[in-house]
Amino acid sequence: MKVLIAGGTGFLGRPLASRLALAQHEVVILTRNEIFGRPAERLRYVVWKPDGTIPIAARSAGGGPSRVRDWTNEVEDADVIVNLAGAGIADERWTADRKNLLRTSREESTGSLVTAVRHASTKPSVFIQGSAIGYYGTVNGGPLDESSPAGSDFLASLCVEWEAAAHPVAGFGLRLVLARTGVVLAADGGALPRLAAPFRAFVGGPIGSGRQVISWVHRDDWLSMITWAIDTPEVAGPMNVTAPKPVTNAEFARSLGRALHRPSWMTTPAFVVRAAAGEVADVAVLAGQRVLPNKALSLRFGFRYPDVDRALAAVVA
Repeated sequence: MKVLIAGGTGFLGRPLASRLALAQHEVVILTRNEIFGRPAERLRYVVWKPDGTIPIAARSAGGGPSRVRDWTNEVEDADVIVNLAGAGIADERWTADRKNLLRTSREESTGSLVTAVRHASTKPSVFIQGSAIGYYGTVNGGPLDESSPAGSDFLASLCVEWEAAAHPVAGFGLRLVLARTGVVLAADGGALPRLAAPFRAFVGGPIGSGRQVISWVHRDDWLSMITWAIDTPEVAGPMNVTAPKPVTNAEFARSLGRALHRPSWMTTPAFVVRAAAGEVADVAVLAGQRVLPNKALSLRFGFRYPDVDRALAAVVA
């Protein structure tokens, strides 16, 4: 099987590419920058410049088919496309320019892939579209599943637009999966290193009220769920990529303290977090969502790390 990954050099794309290559699949990573050095076996890098379109050269004198840019040729014989491309949500404060970059980086990369699929004579069968549980907005109430409506804040509207940009591929006959990812736990990136830093300095504890719910997933389970979705024809449409047991921020802090053998006693006030991170703090840190992976559970996906104590102990180890 040939898998094309956009955003394959990031926190999630890189280990996904490695896992697929180790499983003897051919993996092509679309990257904006030239990659030097010899890639792993069964893995290739192809440079692309996504701008929402694919420039098509003039038709041949004989009226033959148009030829498109090199990266689009990889779509022709791909079986699966995984789209994870987009600027990091919580990497910087949400200024007007940053919000615009978050939107355009997602819309243009997704638009380029969709246009390439439209022009491909032999189309892939599966399109995995990255998204986030931010789709549901900041809701501290009851549980949310794949049937829950979209929220109304900036992150929710961003996810709605990102998913909508991929919708046309379903009309081309592809099975579209919208992977709404929660807080991914891993030692080498994502939110956990920043959350763990105060604990390592013996000043860790809950953030804000501590009552906000964290819908998390161990990165190994994220990888397994994506590869499972590729291989499972019944998986289509929205899919929450979260563990089945979300926890409050206070519960998460206690669990992280146990994993690191550190106390969990010092609360970080909400105003301190807002001063440091701005608007992103209210959406991604101080508010919560109790999101459940009902689609995965109904189709009997098996979680390796269903509870946060086990997940954090494994990450720290």
